[in-house]
Amino acid sequence: LKDVFHAPVEAKRVAGGRAQTRRVQPQQQPPAHRERVEGAESFPLDFTAVEGNMDNFMVQIKNLAQSLYPCSAQKLDQDMKLHFLKNVSVTCNDGSPAGYYIKESKGSKRWLLFLEGGWYCFNRQTCDSRYGTMRRLMSSTKWPQTRTGTGILSPQPEENPHWWNANMVFIPYCSSDVWSGVTPKTDHSDYAFMGSLIIKEVVNELLTKGLDNAKVLLLAGSSAGGTGVLVNVDHVAEQLQSQGYQGVQVRGLADSGWFLDNKQFKFTDCLDTISCAPTEGIKKGIRYWGGLVPESCRQAHVGEEWNCFFGYKVYPTLKSPVFVVQWLFDEAQLAVDNIHLTEHPVHEGQWRYIQNLGQELRSTLRDVPAMFAPACLSHELITRTYWMDIQVKGTSLPRALHCWDRSLQDSNHTNGSHSNQKHKTPPIRGCPLHLIDSCPWPHCNPSCPTIRDQLTGQEMSVIQFLKHMGFDVQKMAKQQGMDPRTLLGMLNNGN
Repeated sequence: LKDVFHAPVEAKRVAGGRAQTRRVQPQQQPPAHRERVEGAESFPLDFTAVEGNMDNFMVQIKNLAQSLYPCSAQKLDQDMKLHFLKNVSVTCNDGSPAGYYIKESKGSKRWLLFLEGGWYCFNRQTCDSRYGTMRRLMSSTKWPQTRTGTGILSPQPEENPHWWNANMVFIPYCSSDVWSGVTPKTDHSDYAFMGSLIIKEVVNELLTKGLDNAKVLLLAGSSAGGTGVLVNVDHVAEQLQSQGYQGVQVRGLADSGWFLDNKQFKFTDCLDTISCAPTEGIKKGIRYWGGLVPESCRQAHVGEEWNCFFGYKVYPTLKSPVFVVQWLFDEAQLAVDNIHLTEHPVHEGQWRYIQNLGQELRSTLRDVPAMFAPACLSHELITRTYWMDIQVKGTSLPRALHCWDRSLQDSNHTNGSHSNQKHKTPPIRGCPLHLIDSCPWPHCNPSCPTIRDQLTGQEMSVIQFLKHMGFDVQKMAKQQGMDPRTLLGMLNNGN
């Protein structure tokens, strides 16, 4: 999952993971360790026609093993396996079959569908360039047979305390359309753009694999996949409703996909996807892809549907509950705004722009009841192995998601509908789910991912990093109304 963003930005990345050993708290142990069943249990095994149906027999043996030894049996089959879509008319950009990776968990009624990220292309030139340099994001011809889940897709309870036992589905991104297109490849078009149809088709196939009996479907995604969640979560809810599966609660988890349609630090012509201003790229793209947006958002922005790719504009129109994960200083946002954090120290104009970006983002998230927004310079979080280490106001993201989960459990049963739940959820005492850092500069949160010097690869302290960013301690102390030495002390302590 490490390459999910556009290569030029990947090369400029300054934040890295922090390796920490973690202890599983008692409440995070898998349920099987806590619950003891009184009396004998029977595990019916069908020994008839074993030779003719060996696969089915082995499935039963494995289910028995998992029932008896849930943790060790997980090791038998932890990777997600590739399945190409049966409907071959739904394809990647180059016409190769789209597909998904799945690790089923027979005992669970929770399904996690993850949309991969990876930016987009918006015309023949940018798509041809992308096909030459990042073909796996446009074609399925070289996809591996298996994928190992990390972060919220991990089957290990110590890495993923609340979702480890869910049915895991990873949907690779090969449509380059922010998961919005419905356009097939024809004799007149060079590429297919079918991101929205890929999601729809995957859901249809999963209904034959147990999704029909699910209680919760969490549509998650990072970067372009995070925006894809905002654009598709209501479509998925409507798809299941219209087919009679009212019992499945559809929710969204959008990670690093809440972009701002702000003014760039330096204006540039829209020649490639990275230098192009946020709105210009999407305006070009939505025409090229034949992009589909949520109906309620389309009606709110008739003729200007590009607005529906920006979180703060599409979110108020959504019916499904959505949890937003967003770094306040997102590297992808800074890249499209033409703030490039190279080896040269940042000058005062850029520093001011970066701080203003954090304030702008904070204000767009004010009315989002369920969210996690640390003041770090980074991009993507939910599939990182260190996703448990980041905290906002003493609460980790898995904990906040668990609180959100609990808050939705009761409210969704009241009217059997997925509508209007996101605004009416009362918070549970001691279980926060609206978490946003209030400190004003990048990496003022001590739990941010480790920063590395881009030239040497050496770890940087917060104070070294802020100096590199052009941070003036004297001036900042004056602005904050405190003694410079006090501020230095706070920075050295990571506060």
